[in-house]
Amino acid sequence: MTVLEVSRYRPGIDAEPVFQRYEVPDNDDWAVLDGLNYVKDSVDGTLSFRWSCRMGICGSCGMTVNGEPRLTCGTFLADYDGVVRVEPLHGFPVIRDLVVDIEPFLEKLSSVSPWLIRSGEDPASEFAQTPAQLEAYKQYSMCINCMLCYSACPVYVLDPDFLGPAAIALAQRYNLDSRDEGDRFDVLSTDEGVWGCTFVGECTSACPKHVDPAEAIQRYKLTAAVRSVLPWVRL
Repeated sequence: MTVLEVSRYRPGIDAEPVFQRYEVPDNDDWAVLDGLNYVKDSVDGTLSFRWSCRMGICGSCGMTVNGEPRLTCGTFLADYDGVVRVEPLHGFPVIRDLVVDIEPFLEKLSSVSPWLIRSGEDPASEFAQTPAQLEAYKQYSMCINCMLCYSACPVYVLDPDFLGPAAIALAQRYNLDSRDEGDRFDVLSTDEGVWGCTFVGECTSACPKHVDPAEAIQRYKLTAAVRSVLPWVRL
């Protein structure tokens, strides 16, 4: 049997989170999420956590596994020796057990307008892009909003007002899109935006989709610096 040591927090019952141990079968093909579902279905139905697709697409099953932010659907029990400790993502308020409050993240995400911004009338035909134009922003479009980069970011954990890696990377996804006409400078070029980043790089290491938020932030620092001197320039 594999032992899961799971963080439990029940509002109105627990003054602070406590750990509870559960035994789950030793199945080589089981992910951590499978172990949690076994506990939920067969051992303790009061355990609360988020999940949806089980395919690394929805991003909802992000948790802290043995101290690292991971997607639990793609993190396998067989990869660990001994007790597997599962906690909620660090840096977020805990609602119950492994469920964190994602509203602050959603507010930051919406503040960067992560959609195509166009002026004037709708185009008469679709916009064609060259492979090079697509490649300019493609990697940033792979973000699944799992928030692992936020949990890994020491700046965000210490300063919840920091805009954060995913929001900035998604802003860059549209800044670099040849079809976009938006201007996100006032949101990004602030102390809580790109200038709050100290370039630790843990956000990039934690991303399960190989997005490089650290690069996005550093690239926009250059853009912001140029625009502060030459405000009419749009890079």
